[in-house]
Amino acid sequence: MEDIERQRRRARNLRMMTGRFRVLIIGRANSGKTTILQRVCNTTEQPKIFNQEGDEIDLSELNPTAQRGVHDIENEMIFKSNTAFVFHDSRGFEAGRTSELQKVKDFMQKHSTNKHLRDHLHVIWYCIPINDEARPITRAELNFFDECGTGRVPVIVLFTKADVLDAQTIGHLVDTGMDVEDATIKAPEESVARFHKNFGQQLYKKKYPPKEHVYFRDMQNPTSDCNELLRRTAATLSDDTILQLFLTVQKNDLSLSIESAIMRVTFPTFPGWKLFKRNIECREMVKNILCYFPHMKVSQHSGGLN
Repeated sequence: MEDIERQRRRARNLRMMTGRFRVLIIGRANSGKTTILQRVCNTTEQPKIFNQEGDEIDLSELNPTAQRGVHDIENEMIFKSNTAFVFHDSRGFEAGRTSELQKVKDFMQKHSTNKHLRDHLHVIWYCIPINDEARPITRAELNFFDECGTGRVPVIVLFTKADVLDAQTIGHLVDTGMDVEDATIKAPEESVARFHKNFGQQLYKKKYPPKEHVYFRDMQNPTSDCNELLRRTAATLSDDTILQLFLTVQKNDLSLSIESAIMRVTFPTFPGWKLFKRNIECREMVKNILCYFPHMKVSQHSGGLN
């Protein structure tokens, strides 16, 4: 119980000292990065950009050439709808050019050793558009997973624009004798399965494989969401303190807190679901579960929990 109480205090102190969850998003131009971040933050607005000194950069006052110069991995992108998420953007990597990869390595080194907790990096989202069937994953992208160890910071691959593969898959299924209507229904699942078998699983054979991956489709649809990305992100956060910070920051999915509480408290602590041997066990279980609802303040009195 002492370990749980110490962990609870650590999580509370971390939220008080930081209150920000920092994400590095990597990807080529037109890989869907901005759309995904907008969905995560429940907005259609563009983010505000701040330099290392904390000054906002007004892109409207810059010409196109100057705007390109503003693209600095150290700049912070923050959406007004959720200022607790802090995003950094890397433009991805091109074959034969090592400067951007080195910038990412330097950035990760800086933000893993920084003495200020609020500046620590918590997760990396790597966007790879798979609409180019001839070259879905570039050599430079494969090299990242061979050369760039990220330590305790998990990497999640975001395969975007998966819906573009459907047309070819429908044709393939029709050629096997399936009618067009059934082929259209089956295509989304089949497209992802074929891609992952032929290309996606390559990343897991690398020296530094990703922790997770998510496939995105139809992100141009305003009703699309990123709940699966949030769920996979939570699953990769092995440090409960960081997980509870993430649950505080994300506002999209209450079920994420419920799921995390069940998986990390109920199952390990009470195998076989023998939950109610003593009232004190029940109260401790509830108290521990409520840690995964960081917006709630929990106190205990002689009659139970408040």
